[in-house]
Amino acid sequence: MDGVTSKKLLKEAFVSNLNGTSLGEVALGSFVAPLCVLNRGLFLILYYLSKGALPLSWKCHFLLDFIFLILPLILLSTVFSPILHLIITSIVVIDIGLLYQVWQKKKRPATLLDAWKQFVQSKVESDLVPFITVFRVEVNVKTALCILAVDFSVFPRRYAKTETYGTGVMDIGVGAYILANAIVCPEARRKQNKGSHFSHVVRQLWSVWPLVLLGMARLISVKMSGYQEHVTEYGVHWNFFFTLAIVRVIASLLLAVFPVNASLLIAVLICGIYQVALETTGLKQFIIHSDDRTGSFLAANREGIFSVFGYVAIYMAGVQTGLYLMENRPLIKEWFKVIRNFIVASLVIYVVLYPCQIYIEPVSRRMANLPYCIWIIAECLFFIAWLSAVDIILLFAKSLTNSYVIPTSWHHQDDEMKKINLRKEMEGLCLIQSVNRNQLVFFMFANLMTGLTNVIVDTVSSSDLFSLCVLIMYMFVNSALIFLLHRKEITFKFW
Repeated sequence: MDGVTSKKLLKEAFVSNLNGTSLGEVALGSFVAPLCVLNRGLFLILYYLSKGALPLSWKCHFLLDFIFLILPLILLSTVFSPILHLIITSIVVIDIGLLYQVWQKKKRPATLLDAWKQFVQSKVESDLVPFITVFRVEVNVKTALCILAVDFSVFPRRYAKTETYGTGVMDIGVGAYILANAIVCPEARRKQNKGSHFSHVVRQLWSVWPLVLLGMARLISVKMSGYQEHVTEYGVHWNFFFTLAIVRVIASLLLAVFPVNASLLIAVLICGIYQVALETTGLKQFIIHSDDRTGSFLAANREGIFSVFGYVAIYMAGVQTGLYLMENRPLIKEWFKVIRNFIVASLVIYVVLYPCQIYIEPVSRRMANLPYCIWIIAECLFFIAWLSAVDIILLFAKSLTNSYVIPTSWHHQDDEMKKINLRKEMEGLCLIQSVNRNQLVFFMFANLMTGLTNVIVDTVSSSDLFSLCVLIMYMFVNSALIFLLHRKEITFKFW
């Protein structure tokens, strides 16, 4: 066995046969991104109030966003993961201190109760839901970080994808990515289709060509380069991009036939029927235990093909979520009900997950079974709830100080024109908006950089310090490239 082959097998073994972590640790990690967004927003408000000099140069804003939004994710996914709960508690304490400073600098004298009552009755821009953008970007950024970090020993093995059953942080990736896309699909946004249902389906078929092309490019490059493969993840030829493409096509067909408002019901039916098939036929045995990878294309790629059923169900649930979030709500108090509903719904779904794991089977990303779909939906609703809560807190802070300098956040409906102009300037200097402008391009950059890094660096044997430096550089380069595209107002539209 030559050195290249042995290194390939070593890297494959390094990410195989893992069992994940607890549901609680994954849920706890959901607080990191919202707290980072809150930290950055409060810092901008306090800086503006003390200096009155925003916006700064584009370089300063890029570094600021990278330090506040990206760096904590890297550190808490690696060297600080053993003390995740302590770091999160510390960030909460810092945010409380920052909020107190904001309160001290309020423009209008009032008691906290009076200020809050007035705020709750005020109006918000009802045509924008900024935390949806933040949710989609955070899912993309976290996925981009993990696809390289998992190859280093500094990344905890319990966070990596599980082999068959279990809940690793990376197991969320593809499910959350699909749900994030579903939330903003044309049907969820109630976008009127031009022409017949058939023409709409044809347009959707055409729109997935970039994903198919990326899937083919990945397949060819992996096979030709001898790059390490975790075959039980998707199969011999299948990959993430093919899953995204086929899920979108199937979901478009379903939404062309059935009412959009029935999306959740369809999701439940698909999950239920698929789980019954797993339990009452030989399908589960075929997916998990069969050693045959040469008999047919189906046998070679059984994980990728059959997991599509679960991912379509997640997509349909995401469409229903998007329909609910996109409803017109001009009053801030109406959004408090949304936050409450999301938190309650996520907790109820987590409760339902418990008996499912005991009496049916544990969560399995490999099959995308019923418990996996339930877990993904619960985790995403929980994450969205706290992102929306942070947006409300930042809006309250802005109303106290008459500040309007936080990009990708809510604003009051009656903002003046000068505020709108400054907001546009700040949006043009925002890393979140940069990734949002070219989501697929950002993920493509991440995949290319991951492959290049693995060719150059012996990831498994790297020290923790060196690994951390590589990951910071990797995310910095990806972020810088996408930020520069945003600054140049370059948007890649593939359909």
